[in-house]
Amino acid sequence: MKTDHRIIRRVSAAIAAIVAGVALTACTATTTTTGTTATSRSSGTSASAAALLADNVESHADSDDADYDASDATTITLADGASTASSSDGVSIDGDTVTITAPGTYILSGTLNNGQVVVNSTEDGKVKLVLDNASITHSSGSAVVVTESDETVVILADGSSNSVTDGTGYDTSADNAPNAALFSADDLTIGGTGSLTVTGNTNDGIASKDGLVILSGKITVTSVDDGVRAKDYLIISGGTVGVTAADDGLKSDNEDDDTVGYIQITGGTVEVSAGDDGMHAEGDLSIEGGTVTVVRSNEGLEGANVLLSGGEVSVTSSDDGLNATQGSTTDSGQGGGGGMQDDGSLLAISGGTLTVDAEGDGLDSNGTIEVSGGTTVVHGPTNGGNGALDSNGGITVSGGTVLAGGSAGMAETPGTDSPEGWVAVTFSSQVAAGQTVTIVKDGTTVATYTATKTIGSLVVADPPITTGESYEVQVDGSTVSTVTAGEGSSNGMGGGQGGGPGSRG
Repeated sequence: MKTDHRIIRRVSAAIAAIVAGVALTACTATTTTTGTTATSRSSGTSASAAALLADNVESHADSDDADYDASDATTITLADGASTASSSDGVSIDGDTVTITAPGTYILSGTLNNGQVVVNSTEDGKVKLVLDNASITHSSGSAVVVTESDETVVILADGSSNSVTDGTGYDTSADNAPNAALFSADDLTIGGTGSLTVTGNTNDGIASKDGLVILSGKITVTSVDDGVRAKDYLIISGGTVGVTAADDGLKSDNEDDDTVGYIQITGGTVEVSAGDDGMHAEGDLSIEGGTVTVVRSNEGLEGANVLLSGGEVSVTSSDDGLNATQGSTTDSGQGGGGGMQDDGSLLAISGGTLTVDAEGDGLDSNGTIEVSGGTTVVHGPTNGGNGALDSNGGITVSGGTVLAGGSAGMAETPGTDSPEGWVAVTFSSQVAAGQTVTIVKDGTTVATYTATKTIGSLVVADPPITTGESYEVQVDGSTVSTVTAGEGSSNGMGGGQGGGPGSRG
């Protein structure tokens, strides 16, 4: 796990169950179980996701925010040195700066090669900016800036292709200074069925100092810092969002209390390539639906609580795949996340499908890990300093399927009191990439796992496994050992019975 320089902050009082899963063609791990299949299963706890997230502040957005009546709209034609508006009500044009000063609907088309669209509306009511084949570039600042507005809705007109690009190296040091190609000081919503390409050349691609909601549209973001960043919350309920960021891909960074700083994905398709975290939430990180793929990251999904309750999620990371941590200083030299102490964070999986390919810990919680549904496949680390599963407060599996392969040095298993049966295998000889491990009971295959990299250990939890019974372990059809379900438990300290909590966070 990477060093975490955040100060210990609040423990979230309410937690949403989250599920993530994406089928990767590169991942060949599958499960075959007696009476069950590898498709996602849920114990029913996903139904409580809304209740568990109830302490988070409510979204500002309405599902119909992207609807508009063109007949009541003001049309603005963008052109270098010659921008025009069909009405002066709520619009002022000064050179290549177009300013919206009142609620209403404004349809923008045309091109500004070095200009800016500003929203500065002090009245109550939504400002709807309809981008209809609009291209806005500003060489010395943000291209679209909301300095004040009750709520701004950026609508991508049907069939349109739009772009927003900021300049390089402009000053973002002042408090609340615009620091993204598309920047809002207040609540921001994005919807519509068209496309939007955003390029952040100085800092972020899209940023809101309050809440940010993406309802729909095809949105592509490239940035030199964070891709899409909100302060209070970032919600994606639909559309297609592609982010390439030098730092975090998706981020919500308000640390004030446990009601804010959350990321929630309920639908749509999200793909992230990030230099640091794929997604980073100071509060809860909840995935409840849709398709989420983190193709490159340092840590894939990180939050105070990481909760998966639906959807298809795939994570590739050079460090931890999923990391639940309340955050801590590292003065003790223990490493990030507070050493071996349980900080109260939760990594919960209650549904959906999740595939993790991690060079650090696969599933990592500075608190507890709880699995109650879904299908989870972990291709964990090859180095002995990390494990496919790692917790400070213990692992409980009460439903679903878990297959976690990785190095043997820091391997951790569910606790002996986990309701669902599990087996743990430590191989006398390393299993190479491409080899298949099969768990067999009385000639019947219970589960299979095909390694994508060298592994020294494997943990399998599945409903057909019965604690106390013996299971045969085969590698490419040859029996290598026999294990007893529920035995050989380890705590992340390098195997063995008993001992303290997991080694790291």
